Amino acid sequence: MKMKTFIASLLIGGTALGAGMLALPIATAGGGIIPSWTIYFLSWVFSIATGLLFVEIGLWLPKHANIVSMAKTLLGNKGKWVAWALYIFLFYSLTVAYVAGGGRLISISLFGEVSPAICIILFTLVFGLSVYLGTKVAGRVNGVLMAGLIISYLGFVFFGIQKIDFSMMQVWGWKGAVLGLPIIFTSFSYQGTVPSILDYLERDGKRTRFAIICGTTIPFLAYIVWDLIIKGVVPIEGPHGLLAARASGASAVEPLKYVIQNAKIPILGNFFAFFALTTSFIGVTLGLFDFLKDSLHLKKTELNKFFLTLLVYVPPVLVAITNPLIFLSALGYAGGFGCAILLGFLPTLMVWVGRYKKGYSLDHKLCIGGRGTLILLFLFVFFEIFVQIIQKIV
Repeated sequence: MKMKTFIASLLIGGTALGAGMLALPIATAGGGIIPSWTIYFLSWVFSIATGLLFVEIGLWLPKHANIVSMAKTLLGNKGKWVAWALYIFLFYSLTVAYVAGGGRLISISLFGEVSPAICIILFTLVFGLSVYLGTKVAGRVNGVLMAGLIISYLGFVFFGIQKIDFSMMQVWGWKGAVLGLPIIFTSFSYQGTVPSILDYLERDGKRTRFAIICGTTIPFLAYIVWDLIIKGVVPIEGPHGLLAARASGASAVEPLKYVIQNAKIPILGNFFAFFALTTSFIGVTLGLFDFLKDSLHLKKTELNKFFLTLLVYVPPVLVAITNPLIFLSALGYAGGFGCAILLGFLPTLMVWVGRYKKGYSLDHKLCIGGRGTLILLFLFVFFEIFVQIIQKIV
């Protein structure tokens, strides 16, 4: 069980740690380092709390209950369809972001200025094929990419930390940090894996809580180190600063080649960006593929498999081709609405209904506090949605 708990922690950490990291320093570009870390910390705590709420809900219900069945049991058929629609919205938004980001990365970093549409299609064909071929092939490809992700990240940190200008930590822009909240939400998302993790740990609530806390600590530490290096090296303003990168829809690694003389750092950053985007792309589209297959009750035939593949990839590719700079916007929509409601509001509402309306046992409560804690979680979700709406209005 100790080994299984360790593996569960890594699964949670790996789910949260992905392409969102490429957007974090850009999304919080005007916020400086310390204000951004504060928002990261609050989002990390929120992600732990909502994950523990999903554990509590899972222990109320029979084994193998997923988010949609949880919503149906506690909120009725309306809740079921809301959860279903939000799940589709979230995963398609993430797929659009990863397809656009992957295509842009290939266009700029690997082949030079090639047509973004061609690079988007190429990225989708090559790595979408592993999903089409099945979980076993996708898992092997993802394993190789994860190894590359870890090696490139460690190399980037090793060389990049030597270039940090700590005077940049004096920037205190709380507004800029808060405006990054929707993308930060996305970057800490893992809660959809909790039902599977709970079953994997034989419905042991305490071990699942330990796995959630340890697992989410991995991306939290990785994010603050990454943020420190990017913001300690790349200036906020200027033609190649973070604000300019945000305006052009770029990832956090693109400005590095303009501000660092050491060629190793931008190269490692680009490799890391590629691995982060691709592992996230495979994981998200594999989940979307399986979700659509189960939801549509399709028989296991090659024709249905091909149809599902088109359904998963064609709409995001068309959106990304229409707007190749949509990477940051799509991540913002995913976090601002999809993650906030599906992974934040819904579990809080379901626990409120379960505890105080249906009278389910409090023996499985793992998140500290009672009504006050749930109200704080509600307020945090509402504030995050408000930030997303303000961004779109402004």
